[in-house]
Amino acid sequence: MSGRLQRKSVRSSQRSRHSVMVTGDDALSYALRTAYLHYLLQPRPRRQVPAPPPPHVNRISTSSFQDLITDFSRTHRDPKSIRFPKGFLPVLKERTQLVLMGQDRQVEYKDAAVKRTFGSFYGALVEPRYYENTAKSRRPEDLLLIFYTHATKELQKLRQDDSWKQLVDRHVALFVRLMNIIIKEQGWASSNPELTARLSTLEKKLLRHDENLTEDGGSGRGSLSGTVLGPPEPLSYNVNDMPMVKTVSRVFNVPLEVLQQDINKNKSVWTEKAAFQDMKAYMNNLNLNTGNTLRRDDFDLDEAYDAWCKAEKSEVSELILIMGRAHQELLIGSASAPRNRISHMHTASTYDSVHRTQSDLHRQSMYESPSLYNGQSMDQMGTTMEDDDTPYVYIPPDPRIFYRHVVSRCLTADFNNPDVELEPIEIPGSDDPVLLLSKSSFELLEQCGLRWRLPKFSRMTLFLDALRMKYQEGEVDLSTLDAAFMYFDKVVESNWVAWSLADQNAYRQLLTSVHDFILRELYDILQHAYDKKAKPIGQVMWVLDQHIYSNELFTRGNMDDYVQQMKEGLKTRAEQVLEEMYEEEILRNSETLDPLNVVTLVQNVIKLAEKVSKRFREPVLGAVDPMMALVEVVFPKLALKIRDVVEDLIQALRDEGKEMDVEDGFELYRELSEVRRIYLEAFPGSQFPVHLEDIFIEFPLRWLQKIDSMVMGWVEGAVKQDKLMFEWPEGKELGEERHTSSAVDIFRSFNQSIDFLKKLEWQDELQYAKFMTTVSKILGKGIMRYCEELDYWFTHEMSKKTPEQEAAQSQTKQQKWMAMAKEAWSNTQKVEPFQFAPESCVKLNNIEFALEQFDKVETVVGAERLAGIIQKYEPPQRGRDKKTTYVFTVKIMEAEDLKAMDISGYSDPYVVLGDEFHRRLAKTRIVYSNLNPRWEESFDITTEGPLLLVATLWDWDTVGDHDCLGRASLKLDPHAFMDFLPKELWLDLDTQGRLLLRISMEGERDDIQFHFGKAFRTLKRTERDMTRQITDKLSAYIHHCLSRAALKNVLSKGGYGISAVSSLFSRTGFNSGRPQSTQTQAITDADIAAAVSPLTDYFNENFAILNQTLTPSAMTLVMTKLWKEVLVTLEALLVPTLSDKPSQQRPLSRQETEVVFRWLQLMFDFFHAVDETTGEATGVPIEQLKSPKYHELQTLNFFYFESTSDLIRSSERIGNAISAKQQAHRQQMMNNTSSSSNTLSVSGGGGGGGGGGGGGGGGRGVGRSKSVLNKRNLGTMRKVKEEKRREAQAEPNDDMILRILRMRPEAAAYLRDRARQKEKVESIAAMDAIVARSVQQGPGRMGSFQNMGRR
Repeated sequence: MSGRLQRKSVRSSQRSRHSVMVTGDDALSYALRTAYLHYLLQPRPRRQVPAPPPPHVNRISTSSFQDLITDFSRTHRDPKSIRFPKGFLPVLKERTQLVLMGQDRQVEYKDAAVKRTFGSFYGALVEPRYYENTAKSRRPEDLLLIFYTHATKELQKLRQDDSWKQLVDRHVALFVRLMNIIIKEQGWASSNPELTARLSTLEKKLLRHDENLTEDGGSGRGSLSGTVLGPPEPLSYNVNDMPMVKTVSRVFNVPLEVLQQDINKNKSVWTEKAAFQDMKAYMNNLNLNTGNTLRRDDFDLDEAYDAWCKAEKSEVSELILIMGRAHQELLIGSASAPRNRISHMHTASTYDSVHRTQSDLHRQSMYESPSLYNGQSMDQMGTTMEDDDTPYVYIPPDPRIFYRHVVSRCLTADFNNPDVELEPIEIPGSDDPVLLLSKSSFELLEQCGLRWRLPKFSRMTLFLDALRMKYQEGEVDLSTLDAAFMYFDKVVESNWVAWSLADQNAYRQLLTSVHDFILRELYDILQHAYDKKAKPIGQVMWVLDQHIYSNELFTRGNMDDYVQQMKEGLKTRAEQVLEEMYEEEILRNSETLDPLNVVTLVQNVIKLAEKVSKRFREPVLGAVDPMMALVEVVFPKLALKIRDVVEDLIQALRDEGKEMDVEDGFELYRELSEVRRIYLEAFPGSQFPVHLEDIFIEFPLRWLQKIDSMVMGWVEGAVKQDKLMFEWPEGKELGEERHTSSAVDIFRSFNQSIDFLKKLEWQDELQYAKFMTTVSKILGKGIMRYCEELDYWFTHEMSKKTPEQEAAQSQTKQQKWMAMAKEAWSNTQKVEPFQFAPESCVKLNNIEFALEQFDKVETVVGAERLAGIIQKYEPPQRGRDKKTTYVFTVKIMEAEDLKAMDISGYSDPYVVLGDEFHRRLAKTRIVYSNLNPRWEESFDITTEGPLLLVATLWDWDTVGDHDCLGRASLKLDPHAFMDFLPKELWLDLDTQGRLLLRISMEGERDDIQFHFGKAFRTLKRTERDMTRQITDKLSAYIHHCLSRAALKNVLSKGGYGISAVSSLFSRTGFNSGRPQSTQTQAITDADIAAAVSPLTDYFNENFAILNQTLTPSAMTLVMTKLWKEVLVTLEALLVPTLSDKPSQQRPLSRQETEVVFRWLQLMFDFFHAVDETTGEATGVPIEQLKSPKYHELQTLNFFYFESTSDLIRSSERIGNAISAKQQAHRQQMMNNTSSSSNTLSVSGGGGGGGGGGGGGGGGRGVGRSKSVLNKRNLGTMRKVKEEKRREAQAEPNDDMILRILRMRPEAAAYLRDRARQKEKVESIAAMDAIVARSVQQGPGRMGSFQNMGRR
C-alpha cells in the first residue's frame, strides 16, 4: 500500500477546476433534467397479449445464482448500508403469511405455485433458531439463499421435467420485489437507499425480459392464462404523469406549465440515450483520469482514491448495464453515435427491436464477458467517446454547487410549507425518528446525486452545509441541526480519510462555522442565566459535545479570550441582578423596613444560586460556571449590604427603646451563614468580607439568658406532671423502660436547647465554645435541681412510718420503753422484708436514666474539644487578680470510740456539718447500734475564702430528744489545700472518740468540663445516697447475722435464730477475758451455712421486691452496695479500723477466722449467683465482687496469726520500699522538669496510712480520682475507677498489718512511729504535687492558685 501523499493544493470542485456561479435557473434546469430522466427510465405498464411460442431459454444455474448473491454482497462500500432495517423481519413474516394464504393484494402473488414456494419458505423462516440468527445478522443474502433453496425444492416437486428451472428465477424475483415493496411501504427507503438500489438491480438481473411472473410465463405446456406482457405503454410526456417533475415544481416554486414547456423544448436532447452517453463519457473520463471526474490528486491517500475509483467504476458499469438492458437501442448505436446528441423518438418498431434484443440477451449468462456490448469491455466503451471535453447533458458543470443549491431549495420548500409531510428517519440510539425532508425531496436528491455522480460523503456534506446555513439564517432551530448531524452520522462512514480533500475541508469549515455561531448563541443564552425563565443550554452543549468537539476533523483553537469575555459578561449581569433585587426588597421598603425584608432578599439570592446551579450542573465549555460567577460577585457584596442594613435596623430599634426579636436575628444569621457557606465552598482559600458572628452575637447571648431563666421551670414542671413518681397505681406493671416521664421531659428540653444551638452552626469556634459552656452550666443547675427534688421525695418515702410505728408514736415514754422490753424478753420478733414502694424505686431508675442521657449530652456537645478551643484562644494567665470561688469536697468517712448513749450499750450516730454562724451545711444518715460507725458520705461546700467547719455528732433516739456525742472543728483554708490533693484528718471530739474526714479542694471555674463534671458528680452522689438508703434498710440485719454473737452461736452449736439476734437486750457476746472454746465437736459446713441462711433468705425476699421495679443495672448497683456492706461487716469482725492508737478489740481464734472466711465464700457465691444448670452468673459480676476490699480481706488471713515482731518487720519493709520509690520518683521529676508528661503520680500506699494517725489513702498520689474533672462523663468515671482498682492491687500497702497491730498492746509505740513517718511522706508528696503541677500546667486556669503555690 502506498504511503501518504503530500498534496500541493486542494481543489474546490470535483470536476471543473473553474469557479462556477450557479443561478436558480441553472439549478432548476439540471434538477428538471434529472426528474425528467427518472420519468423516462421508469418501467412502464404493459398490456396482456397472447403468448407466443416459448423460445428455448437457458436458465441461470445454481452456481450463477451464487454469483449473483456474491455480486450483491460485494458491490457496495459499507456492509451496513445493505442490512435490512430492524423491524423488517416481522413485517416480512406477516406478508409471507398473507401470500401463502392468498390474501396479498398484489396479483402476481396469487398464483398457486408462488403460494406453494412462499409457504415452504415461511416454514423455514419461523423456525426459532433461524429466525433469531437472521434477525441478529440482518443480512438480505441469508433470506435470498434460503428462499432460493426452498423454491428449487418445491418447483422440482411441481414439475418432473427440466421446466421447473424456468420458474426459479421468477419466484426469487418475486421474493426480491416483495422485500423492496415492504421497505418502501414502511418508509425505510430514504434511510436505506443502498439496499433498495441493490434489490432493484437484483430483480432486473433475475428477470431477463420481463416475462409474466406467474407459473411458467408461456412455457411449452401453456400457461394458465395463455397471455404474456406486451410492449410498454407509450410515454405521455405530460408533467402530470411525472411525480418527480412535480417535486421540482414545488421545490423551485415554478408552475408545471413552465416546466412542461421546457420539457417539450428539450426532450429531443434530454433522452435516455443522452444519459447513456453521459455515463459512457463519465466512465471514459474516469479511466483516463481527466478533469471531469474525481482524480487521484483530490484524495489525501492513494488508497482512498483507489477504493473510491473501484466502487465508482462498479456502480457506473451497473448503471450502464441496467440502461442497456432496458433500452437495447442504446447499445446498438453506442459505438458510432453522432457528436450531436439528438433524441430518438420511440416508435412501435423500436419496441420490436428492443424486444428482440432483450430476448437475445436473456440467452446469455449475466456473468459472462461483456459481449453484449458488441465485444467491447466497459473500459473500451469509454474510449470510443470523442474528446473528454464533450459536455454532459445531465451532469452539471460543478455538481457540488448545483447539488447544494437543490438541497437548499428542498429545505426551504419543505420547512416553509406546513402541508408537506416530512419523512421520518430512524436513527440508532434515538428514541424518536428525525424529520428533515419530505419523501419526494429525498427521492429528488437521491436521483440528483446518482445522476451527477456525487459520492455519498459529498452529498451528505453538502446537505449538512445547506442546513447549517438555514440554521444560521434562523429558518430552522438547533434541534433540526442536531437531527441533521445524527442523520449524517448514520449515512456516512466515519472513516473520513476516505473522503476527498474538498469534502474534508468543506466539513472542517462547516464545523468551524457551526461552532462559531453556536458560541455566539451560547453567549446570549448565558446573559439570561439569571433570569426567572432562562433559555435552556442543554441542546447547545449537546451539539457542541456530540457533533463538534468529538469530531476528528474539528480543530479547537484557543478560547481563552472567549471564555474570559463570557465570565466578565456573567459578572456584569450578576451585579445588575443584585442591584435589581436589592432595590425591590430594601430600597422600596426603606420607610417600613422590617427584618423580614432582609431575610427575603437573602433567601431570594440563595434560591437564585440554587436555581442557577441546577441549570448549569457542569461548567460551560469546562471553564465558565454561571454559579461561580454569581457567588464570586454577588455574595460578598450582598453580605456587605446586609451588614449595613442590619446595623442600621438594630440602631433604629434601640433608639426607639426596642430590641430586634431573637428569632429574627437567628433567621438572619442562618440565611447569611448559608451565603457564607456557599461562598467558602466555592472559593476555599478566600476570606469572607464580613464576620457575621460579631454582628449577631447579642442574639445567642439573649437566648442563653432566656434559657437560664426557664430551666428551673422545666424541672419543676416535669416533676409536677410526673404523677407516677409520687403515687404508683396498684397493679400497674412497669415496661422495659422503668423510668418515668419527668426524666424524659427534662432531657427532651435539654436536647432541644443543645440542638437549637448546634443547628445555628455558629462559625466562630471560640464564641460557640463559650455558648456551650454557658449551656452546660445552665443544664448543670437543672440537674442539681432535679436531684434535689428526687432526693427529697425519696428520703421522705423511705422514712415513711408504718401504721404500727405511727401508733407507737402516740404512746408515752414509759409505754414505749415497756413495749421494747417486753418485745426483747419475748424473743419472738420475726424480721420482715422492707416493703420498697415502686414510686421510690423509679426515682433511682430516673437517676440512672439521667446519667445515661447526660453522658450522651456531653458526647454530643463535645466538651473536651470545646475546652481545648477555649484553652487555645484564651490560655489562662498567671497572677490575674480576680475573685475566686473554691469548692471543698468533704467526705465524712468514719468515727471511732464514741460514747454509748443507749441502754443497749450502743449509739445511733449521725453527723451534722455547719459553719461558725450555725448554718447547717450537710447531714449524714444514721448508723444504728454502732460505736465505730462508717458513713463515707461526701458533700460539696462552696466558699470564697477561709471557712470554719463545725462537725457535730448526734445520737438518734426513738424516744425524746437526740443526744450530742461530741463536736470538732476545722478551718477550711484554701492556702492549706493548694496542692489540690485529698487530705484525711482525724478530728478529736470534745467528749470522747474522734471523727475521720477526707477533704479535697478545687477552684470553681467557668469551664465546660467543670460544669459537666459537677453535674455528673451530683447525679452519682444522688444515686449513691439513694442506694445507701436502700441498703441501710437491710444493713442492720447484716450486722446481726454477721456479728460476734452469731459467731459464738456457730461455735457453741447453740440455737441461733432470728429472734436471738433481733433482741435489743441480747448483747452477751464473747467475754474478752474468757479463754477460747475447748469444744471438741467438729463444726460442719452445714452449721456454718445455717448461720447465714436467714440472711440470704432475707436478701432474696427483698431482692424479689426490688427486682419488680428497679432496672437490671440499678439492681446490680444495690447488690454491689450490699456486698460492700457484707465485706465491711466481716472486716470489722477481724480487725479494728486504722488508727495510731491501740484498740480494745480482741483478735479471733483460728476456728473463728475459719468460720468468718467460710461466711465470706458463702456470701461471695450468693451474690455471684451461678445457675447450677447453665453455669451462667446471674448476680453481681465477678470483677465487682473481687473489689480491693475483698482482696484486702484475703490478704488479712495471711498476716492474721503472725507474731508481732514479724508484722512490724513486714510493715517496715513496705514503708522503706514506699520511701525509696518516692525518692526515685522525685529524682525523675527533677530530671524532666522541661518535659510535658502525663500527670505525675507519687505512689504512697504507705503514705496513705493516715497522716496524724489515720486514714486509708491520703497522699497516695498527685492525681485526684474525686476531682470534678474526673467525673465529667461516664467514660472518665469508669476509667478513674478502674485505675483506682489497679492502683490498690498493685501498690504495696501495710494498712492491714497496722490494723492487726492495733490489737497487739506491745505494738503501741510502733504505731505512733509509723504514723509520724506517714505524715512526713504525705508532706513530701504534697510538695511534689505542687512542683509537678507547676511544671506540667505552667500558668494554670487558677492563676491565683499558682501564685500561692509558688510562695
